[in-house]
Amino acid sequence: MRLWAISDLHLAMERNREALLALAAYPEDWLIVAGDVCESIDLFTEALGWLARRFARVIWAPGNHELWLTDRDRDTPGSVAKYDALVAAARRLGVLTPEDPFTAWPPTGDVIVPLCTLYDYSFRPAGVALDDVVAWAAELRNVAADEHLIRAAPYRGIADWCAQRCDQTEGRLARELPANARTILAGHFPLRQDVVRIPRIPRFTPWCGTIRTENWHRRFRAVAAISGHLHVRRSDWRDGTRFEEVSLGYPGQWDPAKGVAFYLREVLPVG
Repeated sequence: MRLWAISDLHLAMERNREALLALAAYPEDWLIVAGDVCESIDLFTEALGWLARRFARVIWAPGNHELWLTDRDRDTPGSVAKYDALVAAARRLGVLTPEDPFTAWPPTGDVIVPLCTLYDYSFRPAGVALDDVVAWAAELRNVAADEHLIRAAPYRGIADWCAQRCDQTEGRLARELPANARTILAGHFPLRQDVVRIPRIPRFTPWCGTIRTENWHRRFRAVAAISGHLHVRRSDWRDGTRFEEVSLGYPGQWDPAKGVAFYLREVLPVG
């Protein structure tokens, strides 16, 4: 029984879809999917259903791409409503979401916590004001497509939605975690700004997380913090916690000859 993680499958890309369909079954293992499965609710449902048949348990946390409103979502009132629809679809498939009770990883008892924390532009240089973030990023053409594809209504913007998500998650962790339980924190966005390294798009950092979560690995006794979003696979250690970026990414960012299985990252390696 093993615990794996991957993110940024980006199944709108045909090569990624074909590679996922070639993935062997792992009937005794669990899989964390840390966001950016795809933009389409129909394809999302199909993909999670397929993964749920290949793994004993699947845990999903949303990325920004799932929250994008495309032409297919013209009848969806906003990204918050789309998130609710995605949660409902995942639940019908038996896939755990950030809205469900936390579950313990049976071999160790560590509690798996899928996160929906979003971002609030606080991962920005000290000299850049919040109101200037988009213009600053635009100087290097680093502005996230989220700016026109995510609508956070009924919140004033995604920063307010992020604040609500962080408040809600902190409250749940305080109430629901067993005393002294260790955790595996799994979300799309990095918990800490100092693990964000994206030299090809250096001014994209404001769309990568929130300083609200900088110390969550310590507060909630995390043995591992799983994230995606950056398309830069790497491992970092902070205060004894392993921070793991587990993206697959777009075609050209991974080797199709190795297949998706090569990019599954084991969260708690055996031995």
